[in-house]
Order: sequence, then C-alpha cells, then structure tokens
Amino acid sequence: MHCPFCRHTDSRVMDSRATDDGSSIRRRRQCPACGKRFTTLESAALSVVKRSGVTEPFSRAKVLVGVRKACQGRPVTEDQLALLAHQVEESIRTAGQAEIDAHEVGLAVLEPLRALDEVAYLRFASVYQAFDSLEDFEQAITLLRVEREAMTDDSEERLSTPAGPPGESTSGPR
Repeated sequence: MHCPFCRHTDSRVMDSRATDDGSSIRRRRQCPACGKRFTTLESAALSVVKRSGVTEPFSRAKVLVGVRKACQGRPVTEDQLALLAHQVEESIRTAGQAEIDAHEVGLAVLEPLRALDEVAYLRFASVYQAFDSLEDFEQAITLLRVEREAMTDDSEERLSTPAGPPGESTSGPR
C-alpha cells in the first residue's frame, strides 16, 4: 500500500472496522515515513461473466435498473428496490464464488422480487426464464396461485390449531 501523500511503499494499520453493511473493511493506516494517516476500504471482488464472455465487476446499480424496469407502474418504493438489490448481492456473495454468470444474477433476483410484487416478478421472469409463449405465462401464474393458496392454507391451519395439548384449557386458574 503506497502512502497517498509521500508515495512510501509501506504503511501501518492503526484500526480496522467492518462497514455498516458488512461487505467491506475500513482500515485506518499511518505512513512510517511522513507520519500522515489515511483510510483504505477493502472489499472482496465479485465479478459477473456476461454472455459474450466479458467479465465485469458486479454492480448493484445494474440490478436496480433491471428491477426498476420490471416494477415500472407498480406500487414499489425506491427503498424497497434498494433493499432487494442488497438482498441479491448478499445471496450472490454467500454462494462463495468470485465469478458468477450474468444469468445467475438474474435468477437470484426472482425470489425476492416475487415476494415484493408478483406482477413485477412475472415481467422479470419472462426475460430471465425466456418465456416463449402465453403458455409459459399461464404456467408461471398457475404456480404463483398454487403457492399463494398453500401459504394461505398453512396460515389458516396455524390459526385454528389450539395453543396447548388437546383436552387442556389455556385460560382460567389452575
């Protein structure tokens, strides 16, 4: 690490802290030659391999652009989109790969987008899952309905289940 003031080739780490989102480390350094202090920010590089074979750094902003297009005209806030982009980046980073295929990034968007807005999910899925016909849309819609009904049935079942073992009253003095 070169000192930004005197270009000396060495520095001493005075303090290290993780950033608020935990994706990088902030280090406070001091140059032994000139004594001045400076800060560095270290993060693990995450690269995306595009269809053409070109590799570029992962960009949360590019995820936001794609998701924003899918959510156009939908009741989704910028904060929700930012949170979704953060979730996508975290899921990709937890995969533990330094390089990831661009198509995999698109697929990583699908699950959090479905939880956010089903119409936007269908718009986005039609691109990343290469829908070719109306049947592809119908199949995706049917799957969404089945999953929604299953979640509704599970919620109703939990509400109708008694809190204690059968035969015991959960209210009143003992």
